[in-house]
Amino acid sequence: MGTHPPSGHTLAVGPTLPTRHRGGAGSRCASTARSRKDPPWGRDKAKPQKRGSPRVPQRSGTAAQADTGTSHSTAPALPRCGSVTQAGDSQLSSMLRALPRLPWGWPGVKVAFTAGVFVTTLWNLRCFLNPSEMSREAPKHTEPLVVLVWAWPSKQVPNISGDVCRELYGITGCRLTTERRLLRRADVVVFPHTRLQPGRDRLPQERPPGQNWVWVSLESPSNTKALAGWNQTFNWVMTYRQDSDIFIPYGKLVPNRSATVNIPTKTNLVSWVISNYHRTQKRAEVYKNLSRYLHVNIYGKANKKPLCKDCLLPTTSKSKFYLAFENSIHQDYITEKLWRNSLLAGTVPVVLGPPRANYEQFVPADSFIHVDDFGSLAELATFLKTMNSSRYRQFFAWQKRYSVKLYADWRERICTICTAYPSLPRGHVYPDLESWFNA
Repeated sequence: MGTHPPSGHTLAVGPTLPTRHRGGAGSRCASTARSRKDPPWGRDKAKPQKRGSPRVPQRSGTAAQADTGTSHSTAPALPRCGSVTQAGDSQLSSMLRALPRLPWGWPGVKVAFTAGVFVTTLWNLRCFLNPSEMSREAPKHTEPLVVLVWAWPSKQVPNISGDVCRELYGITGCRLTTERRLLRRADVVVFPHTRLQPGRDRLPQERPPGQNWVWVSLESPSNTKALAGWNQTFNWVMTYRQDSDIFIPYGKLVPNRSATVNIPTKTNLVSWVISNYHRTQKRAEVYKNLSRYLHVNIYGKANKKPLCKDCLLPTTSKSKFYLAFENSIHQDYITEKLWRNSLLAGTVPVVLGPPRANYEQFVPADSFIHVDDFGSLAELATFLKTMNSSRYRQFFAWQKRYSVKLYADWRERICTICTAYPSLPRGHVYPDLESWFNA
């Protein structure tokens, strides 16, 4: 998995934030005083109001259930502004009856006309002063989403105080917190699988209406245990898989028109950084057989040659090729071994993972070498050892158009929940999380 940011601080309540209109279309302008001790985005809400969102098809044939807010008002019901209604006619009639009558029993034409103009002016003025009355649609939310991270994914919790999503990533309207006392105020609650404790009794005992729970994992199914206990629990999933509700890859290529080809100086043929080596893994078997035909420079804890954080890229960049071997083979499971250790370092990745077609959904076909491209590992070794400089440079053509973007900070990943929020399905719960993840 990617590296984690340095240790930060726990949540500190930032400056007062703007609040959004929560009362629905029938709300009035007056508001009650609030305690300054409460976080500006953790104040009491009159009633939870679900956020509207476009319809999204549900899995397994289950239709999406669109949420609609319910507005409440203690004021008497009034007709829509600018519309002719029975209520409006009744009020106008009442005012006309209150006008002084002429001797023959009916108000004068001029008086009636003046009264009508007066009533119409007041009615339109009221609509101007109370624009929410012009529509019974739910008002657009302006208060930030509150995303509660039940337990931070990494051991070290970075500083998430203030408007960190906007300041670091340009994502507005999003507030992160780890304070569980704000559970009832949260719009979304995030549960990283690596931090989940066995048993539902460790989770919140109640879920406020409209609140959505997110299951998060960057590990492969082979390294994710005890999923069966979380059926019928989570509304959304957030993983490296493209079919997740919230897709969080380890990295990606971003367009860069000013990019130039930069190939670091090479001093050796192949390198590999490996921390967890198990003989039962396929990558261990492939390495063992490949090493019969060429020498591989191995670094990492598995070979008792650990590299410091700042030493990794300078070390792997000296190799012409890097063994980007995943610890397990699953759809879309393409980790920092490709993005950081290979492409960002300026070396050509030799990949072992999902099929070539899956890799080509993320990077150009001529930017990597797949183990499955060859009939044997002996053929692969020959290809690597005999490649001329002209052919080698062709593997870096992607640098003319793209740059590598890494996703190594959990704050950025969690902030993307707010970006995806409007289009996420409502009313959906994963009935069998294990079956979905292992599919």
